[in-house]
Amino acid sequence: MMDMRQQVKKAPVPTWIIFLLASACGLIVANLYYAQTVIGPISITTGLSSAAAGLIVTLTQIGYVIGLLFIVPLSDITENRRLVVLFLIALVVALIAAAFSPTAVVFLTASLFIGIGSVVAQILVPYATYLTSEEQRGRVVGNVMSGLLLGIMLARPVASFITSLFGWQTVFVFSAIVITLLMLLLSRALPARQPEPTLKYGQLIVSLGTLFRTMPLLRRRAFYQASLFGAFSLFWTTVPLRLANDFDMSQQGIAWFALAGVGGAIAAPIAGRLADRGLTRILTGAAMVIAAASFGLAYVFQSHSTLALILLVIVAITLDMAVSGNLVLGQRIIYSLGSEARGRVNGIFMSIFFVGGAIGSSLGSWSYANGGWSLTTLIGLIMPLLALVYYFTEKKAAVVSKHL
Repeated sequence: MMDMRQQVKKAPVPTWIIFLLASACGLIVANLYYAQTVIGPISITTGLSSAAAGLIVTLTQIGYVIGLLFIVPLSDITENRRLVVLFLIALVVALIAAAFSPTAVVFLTASLFIGIGSVVAQILVPYATYLTSEEQRGRVVGNVMSGLLLGIMLARPVASFITSLFGWQTVFVFSAIVITLLMLLLSRALPARQPEPTLKYGQLIVSLGTLFRTMPLLRRRAFYQASLFGAFSLFWTTVPLRLANDFDMSQQGIAWFALAGVGGAIAAPIAGRLADRGLTRILTGAAMVIAAASFGLAYVFQSHSTLALILLVIVAITLDMAVSGNLVLGQRIIYSLGSEARGRVNGIFMSIFFVGGAIGSSLGSWSYANGGWSLTTLIGLIMPLLALVYYFTEKKAAVVSKHL
C-alpha cells in the first residue's frame, strides 16, 4: 500500500489540475481586494462614514486571519474537497449579503465572512503539494501561486472598471456567480484527500504554537515574507494617492496603472522552477535587494514628470516580482517541514504574512498623511532592508540545506 502511495505521489500532476487550482486560488482570493478601490461608492450607498470606511478592508483581513488560524488547520484532519465546498458555499452567501446590504452593519458583517470564506485559497495551495513529488513541488507551487497572485493584482482594477460601468453591487453579484460555478467544478474535478488525523481539533489549534516554536525555518520565512508583503501593501495603499495628487489620474487611470503590477506575477513560476534547482537561498536575497531597490528608485525620483511616472510603473512591476517570487520560495520550504501538518504550517505562515501586510497598510496611510511620498518610500525601503539584515544571519546548516 505504501509503495502504491509513493508511486501516485511521484506521478506528474495533470496540467489541467494545476490550471484549475491556480484559477480557483486567484478567483477566490480576489474577493479580499474587490472593495479596496470602491470604498467610496460603498460608503455612500450603505451610509458608512468616511472615518469608518477603512473598516471594510480591516474586517475582511481580520476574517481572513481568523480563517487561516482556525479553518485552514482543519485540512489536516478533514477531507479536503468537502471542506473546500463547505466554505465556498459560505463565501457565496457572504457575497450575496454584501451585494444587497441595506445598512453599513450588514455590509461590514458580510465583509468579515467574505474574509473567512476566502481562506479556501489557502487550503487549495497545500492540497496541490499532496498531489506532487518533492522534485515537482517548486514548479507546482509556483504555478498555483501565480494564479493566486494574479487574483490579488487583478481584483482592484477589475472592481474599479465594473463599478464605473454597472455599480459596485455588480462586483459582488458577479463574484457570487463565479464562485458558485467554481464550487460545482471543484466538487467534481478534485481528487478526494482524506487525512489520517492523530489529533483532535482542540489539540490541533494548540499545536499551532508548538509548530511555530519548534520550526525556526517557518519563523524565518514568515518574517521574510511579512516584511516584503508589508512593503507591498504600503506601496499599493499609497500609490493611488500619489497618482491622483501628483499626476491627476482618474479612477480608471489608476486601474490601468494597477494592471502593470500583474506583470510581476511571472516571477512566481520562474522562482518555483529555480528553487527546484537548489537556488532558494540566492533568490531569497535577490528578492529583498530588488524590493529595497524598487523603493530606493521611487524615493529618488519624486517629481511629477513623465519619467517619474514611467519609473513608478517599473517599481510596481519589480516590487510585485520580488514579493511573488519570495512567497513561492517560502512556501516551497515550509511545505517540506512536515507533510501531515502542511495545513497548520501554511496557516501560521500566511497569518504572519498578512499581519505584515496590515502593518504596511497602516504605516502607509500614516506616513503619506504626515510626511507625503518621501516618508512613505523611506519606510518602504526600510522594511525589506530589515529582512535582508535578518537574512544575513541565516546559517547554511545541513538541516537547512536539506530543504533548499
